[in-house]
Amino acid sequence: MFFFPFSDDNPTQNKPYICYIIIVICAFIFLWQFTLPPHLFESSVYNFGVVPASLLGTKEGYIPASLTILTSMFMHGGWLHLIGNMVFLWIFGDNVEDSMGRGKFIIFYFLCGIAAAYTQAMIDPTSEIPMIGASGAIAGVLGAYLLLHPKANVNVLLWIFIFITVVRVPAAIVLGFWIISQFFSLGGSGEGGVAYFAHIGGFIAGMILIPFFKNSGVPLFEQAHSKAFATRDFNLQELVPGKKVDGFMEDFIEDANQRKKRK
Repeated sequence: MFFFPFSDDNPTQNKPYICYIIIVICAFIFLWQFTLPPHLFESSVYNFGVVPASLLGTKEGYIPASLTILTSMFMHGGWLHLIGNMVFLWIFGDNVEDSMGRGKFIIFYFLCGIAAAYTQAMIDPTSEIPMIGASGAIAGVLGAYLLLHPKANVNVLLWIFIFITVVRVPAAIVLGFWIISQFFSLGGSGEGGVAYFAHIGGFIAGMILIPFFKNSGVPLFEQAHSKAFATRDFNLQELVPGKKVDGFMEDFIEDANQRKKRK
């Protein structure tokens, strides 16, 4: 079964310029990596990736270990690694950035990446295998989105054998499935594999940080598209200007307004 989200039905008030910039930088750096000979590609990963043994002070690295947390967030090991991360940031990052503003989003993003790197490093502090990728920081974005918009619809490509379709699934299910899969994958995170503990650490960090970073007027657990209907009565002429709405819809809207007034 192939289960891949590619968009959501959750508009934003502002353009997510920080997400756009992160995507462009990651793509540019990967293109630079791609032009390197194989031995230099590998060398760049070891020099600019997070090596747990260096981060926790048991071994010296090429550059200060704390700086590799930053550099590693913009490097990727292959096209699928890059595309998967950037698609998830594209889908979920805009709403998280919108919830707190651009300045706070930058801090939030890097704090989640730092938490992810240290989580993975503390699991195996003597490891000399470098970690690269934006996955840990983006996992923090996913954790934040889960608390902000659990009922938002996510469009998912579903492929089962010869059956291919697009389904709309609540974000709580999509992101819940994702984080649970990280725990089930821990047994397969061997040498040179995926840093699943980094994903888990970043995701938890995002959930912890979002109440402190979101703007004061932004609620948690908000249902997408519900705000406009919760703040004022329905206006049939606004919804369908110049059109006559049938009696059934008039009765339905009037009943909804009466229920709202009784609350």
